[in-house]
Amino acid sequence: VQLQASGGGVVQAGGSLRLSCAASGRSFSSDCMGWFRQAPGKEREFVAAISWGGGSTYYADSVKGRFTISRDNAKNTVYLQMNSLKPEDTAVYFCAAAITLDRLVRGYGIDYWGKGTLVTVSS
Repeated sequence: VQLQASGGGVVQAGGSLRLSCAASGRSFSSDCMGWFRQAPGKEREFVAAISWGGGSTYYADSVKGRFTISRDNAKNTVYLQMNSLKPEDTAVYFCAAAITLDRLVRGYGIDYWGKGTLVTVSS
């Protein structure tokens, strides 16, 4: 079972990127999925989460109105559309899976972590 994040890169402030997290090994259509990030010298923090059916989403206050999480269960993939990027969004972004949204939002009881993808926002 593997979660593989991709789509990171270097972008100027104000630009956009879309991250993808492809799951393999089993279906994740019944799992809640989320994104976390870790900036250099900082602890990992919650970014966004989505329920198994996509009907509920949660965002960190720092990204509300700029980031959008979505999923395509047919493709076993979750996305993070990031707009109006700021230098403080620079971090390694990780996707994760858990049984409940609460576990993702609170950052505990995570069942699967993906390898990260680096996002660098230049000023």
